Amino acid sequence: KYLQQTPEEVDALFRDLLIGVTNFFRDPETFTVLEKKIIPELLDDKPASSTIRIWSAGCSTGEEAYSIAILLFERMEVLKINFKIQVFATDIDKRAIGIARAGVYHAGIADDISPDRLARFFTAEPDGSGYRIHKNIRDLLVFSEHDLIKDPPFSKLDMISCRNLLIYMSSDLQKKIITLFHYALNLNGMLFLGTSESVGEFGNLFASL
Repeated sequence: KYLQQTPEEVDALFRDLLIGVTNFFRDPETFTVLEKKIIPELLDDKPASSTIRIWSAGCSTGEEAYSIAILLFERMEVLKINFKIQVFATDIDKRAIGIARAGVYHAGIADDISPDRLARFFTAEPDGSGYRIHKNIRDLLVFSEHDLIKDPPFSKLDMISCRNLLIYMSSDLQKKIITLFHYALNLNGMLFLGTSESVGEFGNLFASL
């Protein structure tokens, strides 16, 4: 009854139910594999005219999506090729997407990012409160609100990153999302899940790396 009578409490409850835990280069060992193995596989044999399409689903405030974009940028520097990169970063939480779009983060991110990357890809805010991501990385991403369960997926993707989201879903919903991801990915596309997640019974659709 209180919720029915107090609309702002519905929004507050919604925000509390969302678990927006994320960091730059979260699970460093996993991101090392992404950097050393997966991204080279995605980029190294592509013609210079290629478009690389990646979806960061459930991106929260954007740290992980920006981490992926940084790795893509670094690999392009090694190859000396400027591919057209499109990282679609989506979340159901409008507030989180607003933070991600702004690209400004608290000073504590220095604990998660190497000093070299911090210097190359971020600018310290004048008051010392945080860091702003550089425009050359920001321009690789498109942030938008998106309900993974209800809204149509992106398509023709080279990689999907959906980490630590499936663990909060029922088994039936997980099955729906995994088949949706398979549909959205190109042949030999990559699905990047959290350390506690798997494709379950869909080993016929995905091979584990």
